[in-house]
Amino acid sequence: MKFLLVFDFDHTIVDENSDTWIVRCAPEKKLPNGLKNSYRPGHWTEYMGRVFVYLGDNGIKEDQMKRTMTTIPFTAGMIDLLGFVGENKELFDCIIVSDSNTVFIDWILKAADFHKVFDEVFTNPAAFSSTGYLTVQNFHAHPCATCPKNLCKRKVLKEFLDKQLERGVSYTQIVYIGDGGNDLCPVMLLKKDDIVMPRQGYTLEKKIYQLAQDLSPVECSVLVWSSAIDIMSYLMALIKK
Repeated sequence: MKFLLVFDFDHTIVDENSDTWIVRCAPEKKLPNGLKNSYRPGHWTEYMGRVFVYLGDNGIKEDQMKRTMTTIPFTAGMIDLLGFVGENKELFDCIIVSDSNTVFIDWILKAADFHKVFDEVFTNPAAFSSTGYLTVQNFHAHPCATCPKNLCKRKVLKEFLDKQLERGVSYTQIVYIGDGGNDLCPVMLLKKDDIVMPRQGYTLEKKIYQLAQDLSPVECSVLVWSSAIDIMSYLMALIKK
């Protein structure tokens, strides 16, 4: 009996968007309008690349960025939930699939000592250049028309499950925990024995509700959460079965 927990990161594990949290490092804690208005839908990673250039041009160094990022708050109950998962790792495999970046997620998880809870993190690769600028790249290319061009979470999840099957690992149940519109695509991969846990009041919950209204509901079960304690209660009941 083994369960797979799939977590989004922004507005799920942490209660903010990590990419917009970094703007606190910028002069006057804001971006110039020209930069802000340069974002094109589906091209967030390129936009963040420009934000990182702006921060670098303004002399914002790695240690200052790290200090800022590690003050980002966790979602209510999330510290308890991740502690519980960490204590029961023999039952739970745990991955993050996120449109953030490797540097931010690594900093935040390590500062809170949660990096060992997660078996793998799938997100946009980032690194500091020789000149001290943070750079970020697209996670992959994919043919999916509904996802941002840098990341299709369904493709990531499918490839992970296929790789696990080759290793002889299959899951009793997949639990998908997220909030955003880009979490719907991987949820469509889930089967009737699986469960999606959309955050209450966020886009994923609204999209799942709309599908049900359109008489084409998702195949898996749905359980809405507002605190990560709701998720922990579900997992506690699950492992007692």
